Amino acid sequence: MRGWIIYKDCANLLKPERYEIDRFMEEAAKQNIQLEVYAPEDFDLKVTQGGDRSILLHGERVSLPDFVLPRMGSSTTYFALALIRHLERLGVYVVNQSHSIEAVKDKLFTQQILAQENLPTPNTMLVKFPVDVELVKKSLGFPVVIKTLSGTQGSGVFLSKDASEFNDLMQLIESTAQNANIILQEFIKASHGRDLRVFTIGGRAVACFERVAKDGDFKANYSNGGSLKPTEMTPEIEWLATQCSRAVGLDVAGIDLLFDTDHFKICEANSSPGFEGLEKVVDINIPQEIFHFIRIRLGLFDNTAKPKAKA
Repeated sequence: MRGWIIYKDCANLLKPERYEIDRFMEEAAKQNIQLEVYAPEDFDLKVTQGGDRSILLHGERVSLPDFVLPRMGSSTTYFALALIRHLERLGVYVVNQSHSIEAVKDKLFTQQILAQENLPTPNTMLVKFPVDVELVKKSLGFPVVIKTLSGTQGSGVFLSKDASEFNDLMQLIESTAQNANIILQEFIKASHGRDLRVFTIGGRAVACFERVAKDGDFKANYSNGGSLKPTEMTPEIEWLATQCSRAVGLDVAGIDLLFDTDHFKICEANSSPGFEGLEKVVDINIPQEIFHFIRIRLGLFDNTAKPKAKA
């Protein structure tokens, strides 16, 4: 079995994904999978009738792999997305597919999809300048969470504590970046400084852990220095995570859940979830699980490589 990882370090990443790439390569070697890592810019695309002749690697024709793992998440550029689409149309199995990567890259669109499926999410508004502060206060209240439409590892997420602070920030953004795409979400007090990350593969919730923020920060990302601890996978957590990944079409996903008193709300879905912290606190081999799923999808069954079921 041959595969490609499509990945490139992005300047806005707090923690580059070297751990995940290294783990994929390590597990691939154990399973005799020929796995190579390329950046999107290593390829050239030609729209022709010529099968594999319509994609070039380093300027040369290349035989196509059995599968591709895009690992860029919300940092996926237009060119990278075009490359993924191109590979899909050439018959390559891609995990995750282009339409799902594009959907969850847009946080508002993700919320629209989940709301249509009647899944619990924070109340959300799209910013329109000039911002009607009274409308925001009436609809969402304060504090309020401010997010850029596309971001990862907690970047582009802010908490505005009151109307005055919020108004000052909106005026600053309007004067410097009026075309910025920003959404507002209600602040879930019960989830201040903590959330849950559920890892799903092939429609299964395979692991769950709690993230706790560092030094009173309201963002609980591991890449921001937060701590992690394993959490019991309750039926509610499992159902929310699997329904979310199904709704947005992700075969491999990191689903973020917010604590909401006695229940949870879905915060975000991630198409390229990191798993360094997960493998440190939960007894699970994520690359092995993903490769096993890919073998099933490709019809390459290997009972000896089947991963252990996790509670």
